[in-house]
Amino acid sequence: MRDTRESRLLLVLLIAIAFALITVDIRGGQESPVDGARQAAAAVFGPVENGVAAAVDPIGNAIGAVRDSGERHTRIAALEKENAELKAELGSDDRNRNRLRELDAMLRTAGAGQYGIKGAQVIAIGAAQGFSWTVTVDIGARDGVKRDMTVLNGSGLVGRVTTVGPSTSTVLLANDPDFTVGTRMEKSNELGFATGQGDGPLLVQLLNGKAKVKPGDRLVTFGSSGDKPFVPGVPVGEIVRIDPAGGGLTRNVYVRPYVGFTKLDIVGVVVQAPRSNPRDTVLPPKPKPAPTVTVTVTPPPPDGQQAADGQKPNENQQGQDQGDATP
Repeated sequence: MRDTRESRLLLVLLIAIAFALITVDIRGGQESPVDGARQAAAAVFGPVENGVAAAVDPIGNAIGAVRDSGERHTRIAALEKENAELKAELGSDDRNRNRLRELDAMLRTAGAGQYGIKGAQVIAIGAAQGFSWTVTVDIGARDGVKRDMTVLNGSGLVGRVTTVGPSTSTVLLANDPDFTVGTRMEKSNELGFATGQGDGPLLVQLLNGKAKVKPGDRLVTFGSSGDKPFVPGVPVGEIVRIDPAGGGLTRNVYVRPYVGFTKLDIVGVVVQAPRSNPRDTVLPPKPKPAPTVTVTVTPPPPDGQQAADGQKPNENQQGQDQGDATP
């Protein structure tokens, strides 16, 4: 537009109208006649203004991020606390892997003997009902557990159920002095009775006082009438010491149990006995003997022969030297 007298008059008129509208708006307050127009303009141009401000005002965005960081920090702290509680509940990875190995070994043992079992976890240890070696497991009558059921794990015989509650049971461990179980020797079938001795090995009285036994021989449960309290074929342990035969009717041997009674975790209660006696099939395979290393020593030759052999190379070497010296 060219700078003419008419354009200057129009500019002055527009400025006057603007001042007049501003004055009316200020005096009108909330009932201003231009309030509707202002709201309509805000509705149309407000989103555009927000988008432009977000694009061209990174400092404002940074300030907003700092302002909101406190809320996010609180949320992160809460998540970290939940994660720590979950880890504490599940335990360490090593412990979980160890428990999986125990469960797998127990299932293999139950499968080898065809025992029907209910898996359980040891939840308490200590004296109960006058017994000194007992544990409490987290299954009971609601799970089909009854008194005088065999308890085992992946290593062998753990004990027998003595008390049953609705959701827990008490197990008398095989190393308790009040615990006795009938045993049978591997292969020889010699029978005996094993009694717990606390921290020491099991004391087994063999019925045959002249039975031929040796350290390393293994024993399993003989079984009870009606499979209670013991089912047959559960590994008990192996002989570590033998009392000298004294000509008595019985013979005492000492057996190291397969089960570590101070570190029980996953166990199984046998709720269904096998259809047939598994005998020795549940015992673990015997370790293979270490290969024998054979060393062959070659004796040195006699002194005279060694001297003769030593002279011969010297003579040959001397003749070769003379031949090389001949022109």
